[in-house]
Amino acid sequence: MEPVLYIGITQSIFAGILIVSKRPQSISDKILASWLFLIGVAMLITLVNISIYEVSAFAVFPFIFGPLLYFYSQSLIEEDFSFKKIYYLHFLPFFILFGLSIGFRGKPVLNLNEFFLDDKYIALRMIYSLSFFISILTYSILTFIQINRHQKKVRDLFSYTSQKVTLNWLKIVSISFFTSYLVMFIAGGIKILIFSDAPDPTIFSFVGLTFFAFAFSFYGIRQHGIYSEMKSNSVSIIPREQNSKTKYQKSGLKNVDADKQLKKLMLLMEEDKHYLNSKLSIQDLAIMLQIPTYHLTQIINEKLKKNFYTFINEFRIEEAKERLLDKKYNHFTLLAIAYESGFNSKSSFNTLFKNSTGYTPGEYRKKFSESV
Repeated sequence: MEPVLYIGITQSIFAGILIVSKRPQSISDKILASWLFLIGVAMLITLVNISIYEVSAFAVFPFIFGPLLYFYSQSLIEEDFSFKKIYYLHFLPFFILFGLSIGFRGKPVLNLNEFFLDDKYIALRMIYSLSFFISILTYSILTFIQINRHQKKVRDLFSYTSQKVTLNWLKIVSISFFTSYLVMFIAGGIKILIFSDAPDPTIFSFVGLTFFAFAFSFYGIRQHGIYSEMKSNSVSIIPREQNSKTKYQKSGLKNVDADKQLKKLMLLMEEDKHYLNSKLSIQDLAIMLQIPTYHLTQIINEKLKKNFYTFINEFRIEEAKERLLDKKYNHFTLLAIAYESGFNSKSSFNTLFKNSTGYTPGEYRKKFSESV
C-alpha cells in the first residue's frame, strides 16, 4: 500500500502546484487545487499512521471529495459561478464526523473485523457507513447529470466539439470516482462478512484518487470555464443573456424580426463563409448580427428546427463536398480538406460527413470525382 500512497501524494501535490501556478486563475482552478491538496494531505496522514477512528484518514475525507467534484464541474459549466455561503452546508457532514473522530479517538468505532459486534458503537458504524455511501453516490450522480445536461446544451453554443467544451473527460472521472469507492465498499463487505483477513479495502480508494490526480494534472491545467472558452475568441457587445430557462415566448423576439435576422444570418454563411472558422461560436455570430445570443438560438431552433452545431456543420459538409470534387484540391489530403472546410478534427469530419452523405470522405471523392 505504501508505494501507492507515495505516488498519490507526489502526484496530487505536484498537480495542485501546477493548478495554483496557472494564470489567469479562475474559481474552478481554486476548487480543483484545494481538492488535489486535500487528497495529498489525506494520503500523507494515512502514510504517517495518524489514525482517525482507528482507520485511515479516508474515513472522513471522502465527505469533502464528493462536494468538491460537484462544485468543480458546476464552476466550469455555469456562467459567472461564485461560491455562495450556503454551499458550505455541503461540507457539514465532514466537520461533524471530524469532530466525532476527535471525541472517539482511540476507540474501536470502525473496526472492520468486528463491524457487527453488538457494542455501544454499532449505531455509529451503521450511520457512518450509510452516510458514506449516500454521499459518494449522491455527488457522483449529481455531477454526472450536470455534465450530461451541459453536453446537450453545448450544441446550441458551439460549432465544434473538444474535451474542453464537452467535458467528456470530467464525466469519465466522475464515473471512475464512484466506481473506485463502490469497489472499496464491496471489498469492505467481503472483509466484514466473508473473509476477515482480506486486504484493507481503502487501497482501492488510494488507487482511484491517484488516478484522479493524474487526470486532473493532465486535463485540469488546460481546462477553462465553458463561457470563458467562448469569450476568449470574441468580445461581447450584446446585452447579457436571460436565464437559460426563459421561455422563447417571453424572449421579446417578434416573428417579423426573426425572419429579417434569419436572412442576415444566411447571408453571413453563404457570402462571408464564417463557418470556415473552426472555433466559431454562437456568440460570434450574435455579435455580427448585433442581437442577444438567446435570440439567435431561438431563430435557429424555431425557424430552422436545428441546433447551432448542426446548422454550422451542414455548411462545412457542403464546402467539403465541393472541395473533394474540385480538381484544384486533388493534391490535398482528406485531413487538409477537413481543416480547410472548418472542421477541427478528423474524427468529427468523418462522422458528420458519413452521417450526411452515407459515404466516408474518401469513398465520396473516389465515387463522384470520376463523374465530374
